[in-house]
Amino acid sequence: MSESALPQAPSRAPTDLPALIVLVLGAATIGFAGILVRLTETGPTAGGFWRLALAVPFLFLLNLGVRAKPGHADRGHRLAIYAGLLFAGDLVCWHYGLVLTSVANATVLSNLAPIVVALAAWVFLRDAPRPIFALGLTIGVAGACGMALFANHAAKPSSLLGDAFGAATAVWYGFYLLAVNAARRTLPAATIMLISSAAGAPILLAVALLLGEPIIPASIHGWFACLGLAGVHVVGQGAIAWALGRVKASVAAVTLLVQPVVAGLAGMLIFDETLTPLQLIAAGMALAGVCIARLAAAPKIEAAPAA
Repeated sequence: MSESALPQAPSRAPTDLPALIVLVLGAATIGFAGILVRLTETGPTAGGFWRLALAVPFLFLLNLGVRAKPGHADRGHRLAIYAGLLFAGDLVCWHYGLVLTSVANATVLSNLAPIVVALAAWVFLRDAPRPIFALGLTIGVAGACGMALFANHAAKPSSLLGDAFGAATAVWYGFYLLAVNAARRTLPAATIMLISSAAGAPILLAVALLLGEPIIPASIHGWFACLGLAGVHVVGQGAIAWALGRVKASVAAVTLLVQPVVAGLAGMLIFDETLTPLQLIAAGMALAGVCIARLAAAPKIEAAPAA
């Protein structure tokens, strides 16, 4: 969940090599978010709270001197608040998915968000995708189901529930992206990140307290993990938001799939998580489906990874 970047207006400019490098680094940075969630020594939702709460001061500094675009700024602020509430739901589902299933499963499933965005844009905005979108949707959903069904459930019986949380993450994040896309008409990306983070943090704290989660990390190592999550939130999403305006959407759609690859490799190296051969095939199908769906969708909505 994947834990993502902000939508930008579509760009038709030639690919900018420095921006492409920044885009890859941003996506790779977000790929480590799932690892850091496991290391926070707090409850899953509490980890999400610290991710947003500790990021707010840095985002405030980034907003010094930033001005809203001419237009209905009040509406943009309301949409940014809605985005924060949706992002809180995203983090609750994604973080619990990370606890109950593998980092790779949770991250790949959460990256179905672009398909959710395209479907929602089709239904609510009459923004119809090209016919090939149906092919990408079918391949992506089949791959996501395969990730869950072909897992070694004997070794981790609760993973189906975790996979369900990962899939739910894509729904929350998809609607978050739609809210951000609308807010971007009058507010800069940095301002939306600040408002949405400030709005989502208290929701996550309330949920963590309601569920009886441990809030405070047990050691200095846990605090470093929480700070790392905040850094991922600011640096990873910030890098992607900056690069998306300078890289063609078709190139960005493929490049951003670096995130689940990094997450899966990190999970294997740090937590000794392994995927079955059928899961590896299913993961490739899920990512290919997302790529096809994003390239086929109408270009008015841009989506970046979850998490």
